[in-house]
Amino acid sequence: MRCVIARFPFDLTKSGVLESMKGIKPEQASGDSVIIGRRTYPVKQVGQVVTRQDRRDFSAGEVLRAMTQLGFTCRGLPQAGGPTRVLNPLQQASAMLGAPAAA
Repeated sequence: MRCVIARFPFDLTKSGVLESMKGIKPEQASGDSVIIGRRTYPVKQVGQVVTRQDRRDFSAGEVLRAMTQLGFTCRGLPQAGGPTRVLNPLQQASAMLGAPAAA
């Protein structure tokens, strides 16, 4: 599959990416990540290995799009929800039972 990363065209295949990442130890993923084989790699690490470019030269979105099109599972940053309400033990038990909490 032809894709453009950092203004350069690349012909990537799923087997080619698997081969490139073979033997590469995954770094700690703190943001977007790609599951390749049984390992989870940070998107920027995958982009660097596959394109042989500096991580500052491309965006995570470019690599995410390419890996998604090749069929790899990609995970983004967890969505920050609103503030969570702290329940007291009675409210927690009621919520677990599915009954409304007593006031």
